[in-house]
Amino acid sequence: MKIRSRVQLRKNAKNKLVKELVSLFGEGISGLADSNFEKLITDEYTLILVGGKPMIFEVEGKLFPTVRGALELELKQRLVVVDKGAVRFVSKGADIMSPGIVDADPEIKEGELVIIVEETHGKALAIGRALMDGSTMAESDSGKAIKSITYVGDKLWNLEV
Repeated sequence: MKIRSRVQLRKNAKNKLVKELVSLFGEGISGLADSNFEKLITDEYTLILVGGKPMIFEVEGKLFPTVRGALELELKQRLVVVDKGAVRFVSKGADIMSPGIVDADPEIKEGELVIIVEETHGKALAIGRALMDGSTMAESDSGKAIKSITYVGDKLWNLEV
């Protein structure tokens, strides 16, 4: 990935961004407000670096935590839990099939971004786009439920800034 630009965010832009993330994930994320925020534009992604780490990225104009961001912030909303058998496929970038889903946040709507976590420790493995509502993901026994966007070990995960 090639870095095109890197600029520090102004205080009002940072506050607006934190407010948007709090509305999505609750007050637990407001602790980020004390950190240094930078906007990094690469040839593939627009990222928000928090304390020098790629914690948030932009997908189709919407901000969402990266896999690293989801791990460090220990988010509890917009989660989809996959079983042990799916972990090795998800962590290589595979889309998530309904039979591999153990549980899903019922608030998830089709088309929204979600965090895919493994069932044993609840650690984030990937970020994806829901192809069905959260209430039907775990109940469905066939078909693709989530399109993977970024995952542990990909270019975004390994980005050095």
